[in-house]
Amino acid sequence: MRTILAGLALCSAVASTALAAEPPPELIAYGKTLVEAGDCAGCHTADPAKPFAGGKRIDTPFGAIYAPNLTPDSGTGIGAWTDADFTRAVRTGVAPDGSNYYPAFPYPYFTRMTKDDTLAIRAYLGTLAPVVSRNKPPELRWPFGYRGLMRVWNAMFFKPGLFEPDQSQSAAWNRGGYLVTGLGHCGACHTPKNYFGADKTAQALSGSEVGGWYAPRLDGAARTGLKSWSAEDITEYLQSGRNAKSHAGGLMAEVIVNSTSKMSDADVRAIATYLKSLPPSRRETIVTPPDEAEMKAGQAVYAKLCIACHEADGSGAPRIYPPLPGNALLQSVNPSSTLRIILDGAHTVTTPRAPNTGEMPGYAKQLSDDEIAAVTNYMRNSWGNAGPLVTPSQVAKARKQD
Repeated sequence: MRTILAGLALCSAVASTALAAEPPPELIAYGKTLVEAGDCAGCHTADPAKPFAGGKRIDTPFGAIYAPNLTPDSGTGIGAWTDADFTRAVRTGVAPDGSNYYPAFPYPYFTRMTKDDTLAIRAYLGTLAPVVSRNKPPELRWPFGYRGLMRVWNAMFFKPGLFEPDQSQSAAWNRGGYLVTGLGHCGACHTPKNYFGADKTAQALSGSEVGGWYAPRLDGAARTGLKSWSAEDITEYLQSGRNAKSHAGGLMAEVIVNSTSKMSDADVRAIATYLKSLPPSRRETIVTPPDEAEMKAGQAVYAKLCIACHEADGSGAPRIYPPLPGNALLQSVNPSSTLRIILDGAHTVTTPRAPNTGEMPGYAKQLSDDEIAAVTNYMRNSWGNAGPLVTPSQVAKARKQD
């Protein structure tokens, strides 16, 4: 009888401990906002019916990796992880078994997160439906498949440490800095990389090619950055996917739908406050205008196919058809995004704040490489714009990336 009573007492104690360990609803809700701000679903969801179950292919210059399962399945997900396991993985890039993650998982940014925020994220992930989904091995070129090399990479390029608030700046600026340089990992796409895939920190947020698109400058460059954008322009863009100056496309459209459009007004404004404070981290490219024949050839294509929506003066219809004069992305040193849009067309992203749709047809089959190069050069160098010359060979290369 005493054994039975002792067993019941033990079970009761275990149950009480389990109940005490259950995260409070407020922490779970806060964790959800952090998961959305970090766009975790964007990489860790391959099948929309199985959110956060991993399996999504992520291509890098060194080969492909597959995002792991973040659901609380104990065998294939993170259900058996301790809080310490999770914190170490997120903030230092080290798995529970001691192996190193590749920096396609943006732990070099997440290291700036507080421990409390990290555990709030874990609390939310623990409420997801467990999904059995085994992690796929990476498909990296030799010798990058040897994870031991990551110890060398980390020694050279990884600087662990929390985000350090600047006491001379406002609370909004510091919150924006925390989100941009930490949880939001904006530089993972918008900062150019060196030969080893590490950020060129001296050129932070000055633009980089990713996935066949160009993630444009987020610093204060006059022609190709955000100098001409107000904080309100940035806020509107992140919340709705468009503003009076531009529309989101490609990977950025996904970020807006999955992440920034769901963030609080205060956090999006904080990001805008921080970005507007950034000076140019490198000089604008000096541009030599195309010759007269190239401009005439491009104007002919523009008059035939583009003028109906974008108008003769390029003014378009803001928030419906993006205006072209002063368009920072259009004038970027790297024309990848412009070429992708001309080749494939564009679909205006829809968000709760901007639910109306818009379409632009693709011209890959209708136009030659020479014609696409000409019309691109015309738009990049008309109405006061100045963009480096695009060649037919660049168009051909972009066409092969379809």
